[in-house]
Amino acid sequence: MKSANFVLGGYGTTIFEVMSRLAQEHNAINLGQGFPDGNGPPDVVAVAKDYLENGLNQYPSMMGIPALREAVAEINKRFYGLVVDGLTEVMVTSGGTEALAASLFALIEPGDEVVLIEPLYDSYLPIVKRAGGVPKLVRLEPPNWKLSEELLARAFSNKTKLILLNSPMNPCSKVFSKNELSIIAQLLEKFDAYAICDEVYEHLLFDGLEHIPLMTLPGMRERCVRIGSAGKTFSLTGWKVGYITASPNLLAPISKAHQFLTFTTPPNLQAAVAFGLSKNKSYFTSLSGELQKCRDLLAEGLKNIGFEVMPCQGSYFITTDFRPLGFNGNDEEFCRYITSEAKVAAVPVSAFYQGGGVEHFVRFCFCKEEKTLIEAIDRLREHFGC
Repeated sequence: MKSANFVLGGYGTTIFEVMSRLAQEHNAINLGQGFPDGNGPPDVVAVAKDYLENGLNQYPSMMGIPALREAVAEINKRFYGLVVDGLTEVMVTSGGTEALAASLFALIEPGDEVVLIEPLYDSYLPIVKRAGGVPKLVRLEPPNWKLSEELLARAFSNKTKLILLNSPMNPCSKVFSKNELSIIAQLLEKFDAYAICDEVYEHLLFDGLEHIPLMTLPGMRERCVRIGSAGKTFSLTGWKVGYITASPNLLAPISKAHQFLTFTTPPNLQAAVAFGLSKNKSYFTSLSGELQKCRDLLAEGLKNIGFEVMPCQGSYFITTDFRPLGFNGNDEEFCRYITSEAKVAAVPVSAFYQGGGVEHFVRFCFCKEEKTLIEAIDRLREHFGC
């Protein structure tokens, strides 16, 4: 028989699914995959339920219902001062990953170079390669995740079509500073390139940090595609509602790719997200505040057990070095070990890199209820005798 596509055929099952299955098999607390406990804000869920029962459950516009597109435009202005036309510069997608796929398929021609910053979310490389792009990797390494201006500049060339930028980053929880964003902006202008900005954790920053979209920097308005996610903003990851903000010259080809991927997204979920985005700023502040408490709880517990805990500026995740515990093995072996023996699941950070060198770091998710995190800490403490 003829083989399937060689790009996608070369990838196994995502590490998140592998570790989640292992967690289920061993009845372990799953701190590997990034989904919150709970069921999201009740008022947002109520709007979805009401629309499902009383609204129009047929195909909405391919671009998204007007209420949600306008809500995305409004929140761009409210938080970042971006003046956006909701009808021509916003499109709704079935989650952030579909937004990424549509954007990459629309903007990349075979042979175009794409700058990617490691550690990177696992869907980036397969989509870039399937679109015919040539990845150019820039590596950040623990514990400080410092961006090397020299290495970044070396990754750009006249063949560079775009950079895919994730801030706050998954898995390392780095938030790019204004200075780092300025360096990226200068390179985009120098090489006439675009930026796809994966900003799904934009409202989940800690310790007083504020999210700065690359799109807000001088000269970047026409070069950036900004991606947001209701799943992260409202702790409703199963809904898979994302949204793109981009100038019309970029959104037009992206919408063509979108129409041949998912075409549209359930209208009741769109209506609920539109309602959610209109919430007072206090909602977004309390969201990050509650997550920061969870971060601090888990970080302190892991430190007391013996893990070395890396800084976490945003997102759902803490990266830790397990070498102080004396485990003799790599990060995947460690994750499998604690899942089966301590009944707590994590994810190996090496899964977010191409090549070796980062093999003793694991990622824990803290977007859980306090009792879940305490139980996970207790299990690890009991197992490691701390």
